[in-house]
Amino acid sequence: MAFFPKIALRLEVENYLRESFVNQEIISAGGKDEAERKFETLLKHLSHPPSFTTVRINTHLASVQYVKNLLLDELHKQYNGLRVPVLQHPDLQDVLLIPVIGPRKNIKKQPCEAVVGAQCGNAVLRGAHVYVPGVVSASAFMKAGDIISVYSDIKGKCKKGAKEFDGTKVFLGNGVSELSRREIFSGLPELKGVGIRMTDPVYRSPSFDNVLPGYVFLQNLPSAVVTHVLDPQPGEKILDLCAAPGGKTTHIAALMRDEGKVIALDKISNKVDKIKQNAALLGLNSIRAFCFDGTKALKHDMVKDTEEEPPFLPESFDRILLDAPCSGLGQRPNMACTWTLKEVTSYPPLQRKLFTVAVQLLKPGGVLVYSTCTITLAENEEQVAWALAKFPCLQLQPQEPQLGGAGMMGAGLSSEHLKQLQRFDPSAVPLQDTDFASLGEASQDDLIQLANKDCIGFFVAKFLKCESSKEA
Repeated sequence: MAFFPKIALRLEVENYLRESFVNQEIISAGGKDEAERKFETLLKHLSHPPSFTTVRINTHLASVQYVKNLLLDELHKQYNGLRVPVLQHPDLQDVLLIPVIGPRKNIKKQPCEAVVGAQCGNAVLRGAHVYVPGVVSASAFMKAGDIISVYSDIKGKCKKGAKEFDGTKVFLGNGVSELSRREIFSGLPELKGVGIRMTDPVYRSPSFDNVLPGYVFLQNLPSAVVTHVLDPQPGEKILDLCAAPGGKTTHIAALMRDEGKVIALDKISNKVDKIKQNAALLGLNSIRAFCFDGTKALKHDMVKDTEEEPPFLPESFDRILLDAPCSGLGQRPNMACTWTLKEVTSYPPLQRKLFTVAVQLLKPGGVLVYSTCTITLAENEEQVAWALAKFPCLQLQPQEPQLGGAGMMGAGLSSEHLKQLQRFDPSAVPLQDTDFASLGEASQDDLIQLANKDCIGFFVAKFLKCESSKEA
């Protein structure tokens, strides 16, 4: 396994996470040592990419098989003739899985080096090239066309424009510089394109830069699961309360065959523009996106709603997705997180405000799906326990498909309730060393099971609002 440290967290944040995880493991499995081992395993998994790249097919424009054939041709070019399997997920028919090759060993490090920021490094581990804004340091003699060894500055200590860096850095692989050092650090605002084209990365994933636009949407596996759990139907009126950048919004519209109304809200205008761009690119006309704060989306005066713009009257929506703002501690790969404990713990109050609005906007008999891309108990199971106590009109529902594990103990939920939740735990399987030989030996069922387990940290809960309820 290539050297990747466990995710670097502030000590206060690591201790906060450790306490909740260790306490629940002692309750469920018994033994502090085993609990500590599982927690350390989780932190290490978070710094590595998942074993598969997941793409969702825009079935509104093309069939899965048609796009799969195009994708196989594209991968054949990217991998220089090597055949990489592309698997259709049996439970998510619009999802294709592409194995990530790596960590690849014996890559010869070059004397010419470039250092990138942690976020750029994370993207490189998922198959991205290095864009100019991500370059922090480059060797003094670097010219366009040079073979460059690329490193990630996981502690954020490298000074912009440095000619060398001896601090903590992680090797990401080799690439070819598209620009000289002087050009990269010229300060010209128009230089935003590829600075280093990765040719020999430690983790080999396909690049989706301008690949099959309109046909594929790069999306983590649990993010695609969420929309299937919501189960949108043609003709319904559905709200995506915190929608940017629009992956789930466009998925909702596609599953509805673009028949009905999908309202997408986000309070940041450039993110709303991105939702609109994605909807147009994917040819979806049922989506209306608004720059609006979801906590204020409920209209209190009972004047007839004719505008169909936020805020909305109570009980306006058949289904609501609340993919809530969260601490994001389940994202992978993530080699460093600099957030303070105050920042991490600031999300539950906001999530509860949004949830309260969502319950009131939902019709009786309607479905509310709550999800996060984090691993904390406070943002997941504790929010479910709070919701069930706060809103007697809500009933927790089983989910289909159920690919993740049960919820985590420690929030006071019953065992039956825990089984109805989905928690995707990145440490559920050992870290994999995947090469072309191992892919040839593995069965398709084994690969699918690995994809279901070795993904980002994620949480999903599904609620039904009782028919008898007239107010939340």
